[in-house]
Amino acid sequence: MSIRRVPALVLAAALLCCAGCGGGEPDSIVIRIGITVYKGDDTYLSNMTAAFQESADAYCRETGAKVSVTVTDAQESQATQNSQIDRFISLNYDVLCVNMVDRTDAGRVVDKARAADVPVLFFNREPVREDLTSWDKVYYVGSDTRESAELQAGIVLDLWRTDPARLDRNGDGMLQYVMFEGETRHQDTIIRTEVPIQILKDAGIPLERLDGGQANWSRSQAAALAENYFKTYGDAIEVIFCNNDDMALGVADTVERLGLDFRNIVGIDGTPQGLEAVDGGKLLGTVVMDYAAHGDTLFHMSLALAGGGDVNNTAEIREDRSVRIPMSVHIRK
Repeated sequence: MSIRRVPALVLAAALLCCAGCGGGEPDSIVIRIGITVYKGDDTYLSNMTAAFQESADAYCRETGAKVSVTVTDAQESQATQNSQIDRFISLNYDVLCVNMVDRTDAGRVVDKARAADVPVLFFNREPVREDLTSWDKVYYVGSDTRESAELQAGIVLDLWRTDPARLDRNGDGMLQYVMFEGETRHQDTIIRTEVPIQILKDAGIPLERLDGGQANWSRSQAAALAENYFKTYGDAIEVIFCNNDDMALGVADTVERLGLDFRNIVGIDGTPQGLEAVDGGKLLGTVVMDYAAHGDTLFHMSLALAGGGDVNNTAEIREDRSVRIPMSVHIRK
Protein backbone atom coordinates (compact mmCIF):
# COMPACT_ATOMS: atom_id res chain seq x y z
CA MET A 1 0.00 0.00 0.00
CA SER A 2 1.23 3.50 -0.74
CA ILE A 3 -0.02 7.04 -0.73
CA ARG A 4 -0.31 8.56 -4.16
CA ARG A 5 0.70 12.21 -4.41
CA VAL A 6 -0.97 14.30 -7.09
CA PRO A 7 -0.38 17.97 -7.88
CA ALA A 8 -2.92 20.76 -7.77
CA LEU A 9 -6.38 19.57 -8.88
CA VAL A 10 -5.42 16.27 -10.44
CA LEU A 11 -7.00 13.82 -8.01
CA ALA A 12 -7.04 10.04 -8.21
CA ALA A 13 -9.44 7.74 -6.44
CA ALA A 14 -6.56 5.30 -6.25
CA LEU A 15 -7.21 2.01 -4.55
CA LEU A 16 -4.48 1.52 -2.00
CA CYS A 17 -4.39 -2.07 -0.89
CA CYS A 18 -2.34 -4.01 1.60
CA ALA A 19 -0.87 -7.45 1.66
CA GLY A 20 -3.49 -9.98 0.68
CA CYS A 21 -5.87 -7.39 -0.74
CA GLY A 22 -4.98 -7.89 -4.37
CA GLY A 23 -5.84 -5.42 -7.07
CA GLY A 24 -9.42 -4.75 -6.14
CA GLU A 25 -12.01 -2.52 -7.75
CA PRO A 26 -12.86 1.06 -6.76
CA ASP A 27 -16.19 -0.02 -5.26
CA SER A 28 -14.31 -2.28 -2.81
CA ILE A 29 -12.67 0.67 -1.08
CA VAL A 30 -13.69 0.80 2.57
CA ILE A 31 -12.26 4.16 3.66
CA ARG A 32 -11.34 7.21 1.58
CA ILE A 33 -9.12 9.86 3.13
CA GLY A 34 -8.30 13.11 1.34
CA ILE A 35 -5.23 15.07 2.47
CA THR A 36 -4.36 18.56 1.26
CA VAL A 37 -1.14 20.29 2.29
CA TYR A 38 -0.30 23.94 1.82
CA LYS A 39 3.02 23.18 0.12
CA GLY A 40 4.06 19.77 -1.14
CA ASP A 41 7.82 20.22 -0.80
CA ASP A 42 7.72 21.29 2.86
CA THR A 43 10.17 18.90 4.56
CA TYR A 44 8.27 18.49 7.81
CA LEU A 45 4.95 17.83 6.06
CA SER A 46 6.56 15.36 3.68
CA ASN A 47 7.90 13.40 6.63
CA MET A 48 4.56 13.62 8.40
CA THR A 49 2.53 12.30 5.45
CA ALA A 50 5.11 9.52 5.02
CA ALA A 51 4.47 8.57 8.66
CA PHE A 52 0.73 8.65 7.91
CA GLN A 53 1.40 6.17 5.10
CA GLU A 54 3.43 3.87 7.35
CA SER A 55 0.57 3.77 9.86
CA ALA A 56 -1.91 3.06 7.07
CA ASP A 57 0.29 0.26 5.73
CA ALA A 58 0.53 -1.32 9.16
CA TYR A 59 -3.22 -1.09 9.70
CA CYS A 60 -3.97 -2.78 6.38
CA ARG A 61 -1.44 -5.54 6.99
CA GLU A 62 -2.95 -6.26 10.38
CA THR A 63 -6.62 -6.09 9.38
CA GLY A 64 -6.76 -6.78 5.64
CA ALA A 65 -8.78 -3.58 5.27
CA LYS A 66 -8.65 -1.38 2.20
CA VAL A 67 -8.03 2.33 2.39
CA SER A 68 -7.80 4.99 -0.30
CA VAL A 69 -5.63 8.00 0.47
CA THR A 70 -5.02 10.91 -1.88
CA VAL A 71 -2.54 13.68 -1.07
CA THR A 72 -2.75 16.98 -2.94
CA ASP A 73 -0.44 19.98 -3.02
CA ALA A 74 -2.16 23.37 -2.78
CA GLN A 75 1.04 25.07 -3.93
CA GLU A 76 0.52 27.88 -1.40
CA SER A 77 -2.81 28.90 -2.99
CA GLN A 78 -5.93 28.93 -0.84
CA ALA A 79 -8.10 29.04 -3.98
CA THR A 80 -6.41 25.84 -5.20
CA GLN A 81 -6.87 24.20 -1.84
CA ASN A 82 -10.56 25.13 -1.76
CA SER A 83 -11.01 23.47 -5.14
CA GLN A 84 -9.21 20.35 -3.93
CA ILE A 85 -11.51 20.15 -0.92
CA ASP A 86 -14.56 20.58 -3.16
CA ARG A 87 -13.29 17.72 -5.30
CA PHE A 88 -12.74 15.44 -2.30
CA ILE A 89 -16.30 16.12 -1.16
CA SER A 90 -17.76 15.50 -4.63
CA LEU A 91 -15.96 12.13 -4.75
CA ASN A 92 -17.51 11.11 -1.43
CA TYR A 93 -14.34 10.92 0.61
CA ASP A 94 -14.98 9.87 4.19
CA VAL A 95 -12.56 12.22 5.96
CA LEU A 96 -10.69 15.42 5.06
CA CYS A 97 -7.25 16.11 6.52
CA VAL A 98 -6.40 19.76 5.90
CA ASN A 99 -3.16 21.68 6.34
CA MET A 100 -4.49 25.16 5.64
CA VAL A 101 -2.78 27.61 3.33
CA ASP A 102 -4.57 30.43 5.13
CA ARG A 103 -5.72 29.47 8.61
CA THR A 104 -8.23 32.34 8.64
CA ASP A 105 -10.15 30.60 5.82
CA ALA A 106 -10.83 27.48 7.89
CA GLY A 107 -14.41 28.53 8.60
CA ARG A 108 -15.29 28.20 4.94
CA VAL A 109 -13.80 24.69 4.87
CA VAL A 110 -15.82 23.70 7.93
CA ASP A 111 -19.04 25.03 6.37
CA LYS A 112 -18.49 22.96 3.20
CA ALA A 113 -17.61 19.83 5.13
CA ARG A 114 -20.55 20.19 7.50
CA ALA A 115 -22.97 20.60 4.59
CA ALA A 116 -21.69 17.30 3.20
CA ASP A 117 -21.33 15.68 6.65
CA VAL A 118 -17.62 14.95 6.09
CA PRO A 119 -15.42 15.13 9.23
CA VAL A 120 -12.41 17.47 9.08
CA LEU A 121 -9.03 17.05 10.75
CA PHE A 122 -6.92 20.18 10.52
CA PHE A 123 -3.23 19.66 11.16
CA ASN A 124 0.01 21.60 11.56
CA ARG A 125 -1.63 24.98 10.91
CA GLU A 126 -4.15 25.67 13.63
CA PRO A 127 -7.50 27.35 12.89
CA VAL A 128 -8.82 29.96 15.27
CA ARG A 129 -10.77 28.53 18.21
CA GLU A 130 -14.11 29.76 16.86
CA ASP A 131 -13.74 27.65 13.71
CA LEU A 132 -12.37 24.64 15.56
CA THR A 133 -15.30 24.50 17.99
CA SER A 134 -18.02 25.32 15.47
CA TRP A 135 -18.91 21.67 14.71
CA ASP A 136 -18.52 18.39 16.58
CA LYS A 137 -16.76 16.69 13.64
CA VAL A 138 -13.85 19.13 13.49
CA TYR A 139 -10.51 18.56 15.23
CA TYR A 140 -6.95 19.82 15.15
CA VAL A 141 -3.75 17.75 15.47
CA GLY A 142 -0.54 19.59 16.23
CA SER A 143 1.89 20.63 18.94
CA ASP A 144 1.82 23.63 21.26
CA THR A 145 3.59 26.40 19.37
CA ARG A 146 4.48 28.34 22.50
CA GLU A 147 6.00 25.23 24.05
CA SER A 148 8.18 24.72 20.96
CA ALA A 149 9.45 28.28 21.35
CA GLU A 150 10.08 27.76 25.05
CA LEU A 151 12.03 24.58 24.38
CA GLN A 152 14.16 26.33 21.76
CA ALA A 153 14.97 29.08 24.26
CA GLY A 154 15.87 26.38 26.77
CA ILE A 155 18.55 24.98 24.45
CA VAL A 156 20.33 28.34 24.45
CA LEU A 157 19.64 29.13 28.11
CA ASP A 158 21.03 25.82 29.36
CA LEU A 159 24.22 26.27 27.35
CA TRP A 160 24.62 29.87 28.55
CA ARG A 161 24.43 28.66 32.14
CA THR A 162 26.74 25.64 31.76
CA ASP A 163 29.28 26.76 29.16
CA PRO A 164 28.73 30.46 28.26
CA ALA A 165 31.99 30.68 26.32
CA ARG A 166 30.50 28.47 23.60
CA LEU A 167 27.93 31.19 22.96
CA ASP A 168 29.68 34.41 24.02
CA ARG A 169 32.36 34.13 21.37
CA ASN A 170 33.67 37.69 21.82
CA GLY A 171 33.57 37.55 25.63
CA ASP A 172 31.61 40.77 26.09
CA GLY A 173 29.00 39.19 28.37
CA MET A 174 26.25 39.78 25.83
CA LEU A 175 24.63 37.44 23.31
CA GLN A 176 24.51 38.86 19.78
CA TYR A 177 21.93 37.04 17.67
CA VAL A 178 20.18 36.89 14.30
CA MET A 179 16.59 35.67 13.80
CA PHE A 180 15.32 33.76 10.76
CA GLU A 181 11.53 33.94 10.55
CA GLY A 182 8.85 31.93 8.75
CA GLU A 183 5.94 33.38 6.83
CA THR A 184 4.71 36.85 7.66
CA ARG A 185 1.59 36.84 9.86
CA HIS A 186 1.78 33.08 10.44
CA GLN A 187 0.97 32.38 14.11
CA ASP A 188 3.98 30.05 14.47
CA THR A 189 6.28 32.72 13.08
CA ILE A 190 5.07 35.32 15.55
CA ILE A 191 5.34 33.05 18.59
CA ARG A 192 8.65 31.42 17.62
CA THR A 193 10.19 34.82 16.95
CA GLU A 194 9.04 36.63 20.06
CA VAL A 195 8.85 34.01 22.81
CA PRO A 196 12.44 32.63 22.81
CA ILE A 197 13.90 36.12 23.03
CA GLN A 198 11.56 37.16 25.81
CA ILE A 199 12.38 34.03 27.81
CA LEU A 200 16.10 34.69 27.52
CA LYS A 201 15.63 38.31 28.51
CA ASP A 202 13.54 37.28 31.52
CA ALA A 203 16.33 34.87 32.49
CA GLY A 204 18.74 37.80 32.66
CA ILE A 205 20.77 37.16 29.50
CA PRO A 206 21.92 40.44 27.92
CA LEU A 207 20.85 40.29 24.26
CA GLU A 208 21.63 42.30 21.16
CA ARG A 209 19.70 41.67 17.98
CA LEU A 210 22.02 42.20 15.04
CA ASP A 211 19.51 41.45 12.30
CA GLY A 212 16.73 39.16 11.16
CA GLY A 213 14.38 38.55 8.30
CA GLN A 214 11.81 36.39 6.57
CA ALA A 215 13.00 33.19 4.95
CA ASN A 216 9.48 31.72 4.71
CA TRP A 217 10.39 28.29 6.11
CA SER A 218 12.65 27.80 3.06
CA ARG A 219 16.14 26.29 3.12
CA SER A 220 17.24 28.08 -0.05
CA GLN A 221 15.91 31.47 1.08
CA ALA A 222 17.61 31.08 4.45
CA ALA A 223 20.89 30.18 2.76
CA ALA A 224 20.79 33.35 0.66
CA LEU A 225 19.86 35.50 3.64
CA ALA A 226 22.58 33.95 5.80
CA GLU A 227 25.26 34.79 3.27
CA ASN A 228 24.29 38.45 3.47
CA TYR A 229 24.30 38.42 7.28
CA PHE A 230 27.67 36.69 7.59
CA LYS A 231 29.22 39.11 5.11
CA THR A 232 27.74 42.06 7.01
CA TYR A 233 28.35 41.01 10.63
CA GLY A 234 30.99 38.28 10.41
CA ASP A 235 32.24 37.00 13.76
CA ALA A 236 29.91 39.35 15.64
CA ILE A 237 27.11 36.77 15.17
CA GLU A 238 27.06 34.45 18.19
CA VAL A 239 23.80 32.52 17.79
CA ILE A 240 21.19 32.17 15.06
CA PHE A 241 17.57 31.35 15.89
CA CYS A 242 15.48 29.75 13.14
CA ASN A 243 11.72 29.23 13.24
CA ASN A 244 12.14 25.79 11.63
CA ASP A 245 14.76 23.20 10.71
CA ASP A 246 14.76 23.88 6.98
CA MET A 247 15.90 27.45 7.59
CA ALA A 248 18.48 26.25 10.10
CA LEU A 249 19.80 23.85 7.47
CA GLY A 250 19.95 26.69 4.97
CA VAL A 251 22.15 28.66 7.37
CA ALA A 252 24.33 25.59 7.87
CA ASP A 253 24.65 25.24 4.08
CA THR A 254 26.00 28.77 3.88
CA VAL A 255 28.39 28.20 6.78
CA GLU A 256 29.81 25.21 4.94
CA ARG A 257 29.97 26.99 1.59
CA LEU A 258 31.79 29.99 3.08
CA GLY A 259 34.15 27.79 5.09
CA LEU A 260 33.11 29.32 8.40
CA ASP A 261 33.50 27.87 11.89
CA PHE A 262 30.00 28.49 13.22
CA ARG A 263 27.66 25.95 14.82
CA ASN A 264 25.41 27.94 17.14
CA ILE A 265 22.28 27.48 15.06
CA VAL A 266 18.99 26.33 16.62
CA GLY A 267 15.89 25.12 14.78
CA ILE A 268 12.44 23.69 15.42
CA ASP A 269 10.84 20.56 13.89
CA GLY A 270 13.18 17.65 14.50
CA THR A 271 13.09 16.47 10.89
CA PRO A 272 15.43 13.58 10.06
CA GLN A 273 17.60 16.07 8.18
CA GLY A 274 17.66 18.41 11.17
CA LEU A 275 18.51 15.65 13.63
CA GLU A 276 21.30 14.43 11.38
CA ALA A 277 22.71 17.96 11.20
CA VAL A 278 22.70 18.22 15.00
CA ASP A 279 24.45 14.87 15.36
CA GLY A 280 26.92 15.89 12.67
CA GLY A 281 27.84 19.07 14.53
CA LYS A 282 26.27 21.46 12.02
CA LEU A 283 23.50 22.68 14.36
CA LEU A 284 23.51 23.33 18.09
CA GLY A 285 20.06 21.79 18.58
CA THR A 286 16.45 21.53 17.52
CA VAL A 287 13.02 21.03 19.03
CA VAL A 288 11.61 17.64 18.02
CA MET A 289 7.99 17.96 16.90
CA ASP A 290 7.73 14.17 16.37
CA TYR A 291 6.31 14.02 12.86
CA ALA A 292 5.80 10.24 13.23
CA ALA A 293 3.45 10.70 16.20
CA HIS A 294 1.60 13.42 14.32
CA GLY A 295 1.10 11.21 11.26
CA ASP A 296 0.07 8.17 13.29
CA THR A 297 -2.40 10.13 15.40
CA LEU A 298 -3.90 11.78 12.34
CA PHE A 299 -4.37 8.42 10.64
CA HIS A 300 -6.04 6.69 13.58
CA MET A 301 -8.33 9.66 14.21
CA SER A 302 -9.27 9.51 10.52
CA LEU A 303 -10.14 5.83 10.86
CA ALA A 304 -12.35 6.47 13.85
CA LEU A 305 -14.17 9.34 12.19
CA ALA A 306 -14.64 7.43 8.93
CA GLY A 307 -15.98 4.35 10.67
CA GLY A 308 -18.21 6.08 13.17
CA GLY A 309 -16.00 5.07 16.07
CA ASP A 310 -15.14 7.02 19.20
CA VAL A 311 -12.33 9.37 18.27
CA ASN A 312 -11.65 9.90 21.97
CA ASN A 313 -10.21 6.39 22.08
CA THR A 314 -7.45 7.35 19.63
CA ALA A 315 -5.97 10.44 21.31
CA GLU A 316 -6.26 12.79 24.26
CA ILE A 317 -8.59 15.47 22.93
CA ARG A 318 -8.69 18.78 24.75
CA GLU A 319 -11.71 20.92 25.45
CA ASP A 320 -10.93 23.09 22.42
CA ARG A 321 -11.07 19.94 20.19
CA SER A 322 -7.32 19.87 19.71
CA VAL A 323 -4.73 17.12 20.15
CA ARG A 324 -1.29 18.28 21.28
CA ILE A 325 1.62 15.98 20.48
CA PRO A 326 4.44 16.13 23.09
CA MET A 327 7.83 17.56 22.09
CA SER A 328 11.45 17.14 23.17
CA VAL A 329 14.83 18.66 22.37
CA HIS A 330 17.79 17.19 20.51
CA ILE A 331 21.11 18.84 21.35
CA ARG A 332 24.63 18.47 20.04
CA LYS A 333 26.79 16.63 22.56
